[in-house]
Amino acid sequence: MPDPRPPAYWDYLKLDRLLDLQGGLEDDEASLSADETHFIIVHQAFELWFKLVLRELRLARDQLVLPKVPEASIPHVVHHLSRVNEILKLLVEQFRVVETLTPQGFLDFRDKLMPASGFQSFQLRELEILLGLTGEARVRYAGTDPLDHIRGSAGDSPAGQAALDALEQALDEVSLREALHGWLYRTPIRGSQPGDDGDEQVVRDFLEQYLVRWREGADSSFARLVAVGVGGKQALDARLAAAAEAARIFLRAEDVAEVDRPATLRARAGLVFIESYRELPLLAWPRLLVDRVVELEEYLVLFRTRHARMVERTIGRRTGTGGSSGVDYLDETTRMRVFSDLWTVRTLLLRREDRPPLTNPDFYDYGFR
Repeated sequence: MPDPRPPAYWDYLKLDRLLDLQGGLEDDEASLSADETHFIIVHQAFELWFKLVLRELRLARDQLVLPKVPEASIPHVVHHLSRVNEILKLLVEQFRVVETLTPQGFLDFRDKLMPASGFQSFQLRELEILLGLTGEARVRYAGTDPLDHIRGSAGDSPAGQAALDALEQALDEVSLREALHGWLYRTPIRGSQPGDDGDEQVVRDFLEQYLVRWREGADSSFARLVAVGVGGKQALDARLAAAAEAARIFLRAEDVAEVDRPATLRARAGLVFIESYRELPLLAWPRLLVDRVVELEEYLVLFRTRHARMVERTIGRRTGTGGSSGVDYLDETTRMRVFSDLWTVRTLLLRREDRPPLTNPDFYDYGFR
């Protein structure tokens, strides 16, 4: 039967259970030092925030993965991603609290943790998977794939099995990156949408015109550098040639398998179109969505960077409690990127006056369709 009493604050939040979880391995908070209690609480707080981030990301992903995303849903996606970004911003700042633990204070109980490690935060791994980080992109941990390391650490522990179940479920889900790719693929380009007659040619014409305009702008910029004596002409010509090749490969999707090329090419065209003509009314929310995803990954990189510096400040270059290279491993993770296309396109953006002419502009006014 339901409890007839009206709920109190502590009932709603189950504070009796929540505040009874800081006892550490001894399950006795009174026996712990203040430093170890601090260490436990701040890491539990990280995990609670990760739980909310995962929920918010799934809500955003579930909207974007629909075969046709209603325009009215995009503000909701932006809202969920904005909340994720505020949480990540908070987590970056939370390392300031962690750093109130002195190196000596941590050493007093650090050996108790071995071989446990923050690396085993399965929710952080789940977050990476849900975003779309591939196995090839993951930094190896003590010579092994991070997920294999967690699989090997789970043993017969109920908590370990729950962690594995969460990771395996995430691996079977559509990632945010995949959902975003599909959404960008469906972007109307010059008023043309997938399935429209001649859509493929419209997309290719736009990208080829964009590439010509990009090369003209790059030629002009590099010529100015040569004229003012910034660098030698031979070196600048080599850099220009390399940049032009990279732009061509990206805009023609020549860096992906042939079977994936048509979909990737159109998704990249959609991304370039949104970023280039972001002032159009119908692109106002889509460009905010793209901005929020870029911001999300930026905060994730800042989180990893801040984590590495906090660890270096506290334990220097010691081996991690789980056997990793410690700070060196953490520094490697700061180079991981999930949404690489969203970063690459920023290298290729044109000035407004240099953009290819916009055809069918009325299509992008509210209510036109």
